[in-house]
Amino acid sequence: MQHPSVETDMTEKEKRNTRIGMSLVAENFFEKFFMIIGLSCLFVLLLIMIFLFTEGIPILKDVSITDFLLGTQWYPTSVNPRFGILPLIAASVAVTLLASFFAVPLSLAIAVYLAELASPRVREFVKPAVEVIASIPSVIIGFFGMVVVAPFLQRYCNIDTGLNLFNASLMLAFMAIPTIASISEDAISSVPMSLKEASYALGADRWETIFHITIPAALSGIWTAIILGISRVIGETMVVLMVAGGAAVMPGSLFDPVRPLTSNIAAEMAEAPVGGSHYHALFAIGIILFIITFFFNLIADYLSSKYKFKGN
Repeated sequence: MQHPSVETDMTEKEKRNTRIGMSLVAENFFEKFFMIIGLSCLFVLLLIMIFLFTEGIPILKDVSITDFLLGTQWYPTSVNPRFGILPLIAASVAVTLLASFFAVPLSLAIAVYLAELASPRVREFVKPAVEVIASIPSVIIGFFGMVVVAPFLQRYCNIDTGLNLFNASLMLAFMAIPTIASISEDAISSVPMSLKEASYALGADRWETIFHITIPAALSGIWTAIILGISRVIGETMVVLMVAGGAAVMPGSLFDPVRPLTSNIAAEMAEAPVGGSHYHALFAIGIILFIITFFFNLIADYLSSKYKFKGN
């Protein structure tokens, strides 16, 4: 006859083995479940890409790729249609560069202030406020640009219309600042305190530590934040559709109306006959946007890997 304590030990061992077995089963299940979800997302993206290229490539039957990319006239519905998208590309590039010029320095200043200079009470209030701003719908920002910023620019800059490149850049910068600032602040806050303490121990002051130790150590996250913010600016549609002016011409100044690639697709897709040259040209513009966004993602991955902090 076995001792009661031996039976109890065997029972506890069986229960422990049962729990371990159930845990392994659950782990395998969730591993396969999340793998299927990830592969499904990749499959959906692949289908979208195939559809995009299938619908966009046929435009090359009607216009050469050189004329399409370098042509300066966009008249898709005229008797002699012309599909030159260079003014649209120039508008997108100009809006993106100007918005980045406004957004990046302000975002980094906010991130450094929140991570290194602000008191805990201020940080607890400002950080959520910045993240809430990121959730404002783009149509609201576009409406603000139309009814507030545009009349202001027209009145005080003595220009014909306030719906122009400068207005669109301001609104896009406003949209990008919360994204860049929030992610950069997280990157700066994650820098090990030991690095800062070592800098102080060597005689560096706060600002020397921030510029020579903290920011270089957080460059991977900062570059990722900047690229994500710029990618959002490039892909934004509603704001530029509402406040950029909608003129498919080469921009000559900051206050000229322009039409970026995204707003052109949104403005004309509804009136483009399915299967026609105009329809395929708009999908070809989508291909250009896809390539640009993919290129920026590659840059983000490269910079993130290059400047990744490697601690001991």
